[in-house]
Amino acid sequence: MKKLITAAVTAITVLLVTAIGLLAIVVTDDDAQATEIPGGGGGLQGVPAEFQPWILKAANACKYPELVPALLAAQLNQESGFRTDHVVSDVGAQGPAQFMPGTWSTWGRDDDHNGDASPFDIGDAVMAQGRMMCSLIGQAKHSGITGDVRALALAGYNAGWARVEQYHGVPPKSFANGQTYDYVQLILSTMPKFQGPGQLDVHGHGDGPDALRKAAARIGTPYSWGGGSPQGPSKGFCDGTNGYQNGSCVASSTIGFDCSSLTQYAYWPNIKLPRTAADQYRATADHPVSRSNLKPGDLLFWAHGAAIYHVAMYAGDGNVLQAPRTGRTVSTAPLTSAMPESDYVGATRP
Repeated sequence: MKKLITAAVTAITVLLVTAIGLLAIVVTDDDAQATEIPGGGGGLQGVPAEFQPWILKAANACKYPELVPALLAAQLNQESGFRTDHVVSDVGAQGPAQFMPGTWSTWGRDDDHNGDASPFDIGDAVMAQGRMMCSLIGQAKHSGITGDVRALALAGYNAGWARVEQYHGVPPKSFANGQTYDYVQLILSTMPKFQGPGQLDVHGHGDGPDALRKAAARIGTPYSWGGGSPQGPSKGFCDGTNGYQNGSCVASSTIGFDCSSLTQYAYWPNIKLPRTAADQYRATADHPVSRSNLKPGDLLFWAHGAAIYHVAMYAGDGNVLQAPRTGRTVSTAPLTSAMPESDYVGATRP
């Protein structure tokens, strides 16, 4: 954006089985056509401490898995080198994410709640960067333009989406002396520098480990009653009982997962689990797994009586990965304390 920015861009807690209760879990080539490179997951390293929580939050808020923390970090490094002073470029781009005033008016918010929506505030800048990049990735996915959607989004951030449409891809080296072309290449090639180890070490491959690995990339995503889908986190809803915190409905304004949308998202599209915890249990109950034979990715269920109210994924070493409840985030916990031990029903293998 630095030099060419144009304004671009069931189980319900005590579940009735039939309800929707859901407590639970570039590199571009020489002709500027983007090609796919490995993406990475939820790990992050090599960024200043004051940026790290905002980068993770911005990535988790996006429903598109392509917007990983390392991509945002590499972009911030290219834009400003993580500068925290009152940095303004020679064309007027402002702050660590280098927003032009016109573009900031679209994407900027007071995300750090200090009373001022400022491109110079780290939290405000990074969250705005994440929103804009998330929107651009969505545009890229639905544009019909071939290539790596991350590359297309970065080009849109730097030069404006109109230029991506004009060239039907990343603008070539002949455009603006290669500034946008080089911008895309540099960011995607430096992503590995910021890609830290995953927050959950998953070994092996197959439906279970692959699903667990996908879910683990969403560690830190907020719990949102009724939120989430196979496409990623989304806003939830309140039903009169669930989705509330301190008397206020938070699910309707929280982008996240509940327990069963997380497991559905993790296995999709290889295994298309149904939406609710109860339905997931019914769909997989013919493949039961004993507690002594659990493997990564196995589904674990808890119930009140016959009513399944929670599903989680076995994460290995006696732990589970889950979206636990309103006010919490996707996280790991010991199997023995993830939910009341007396409510544990058993495990299945999709």
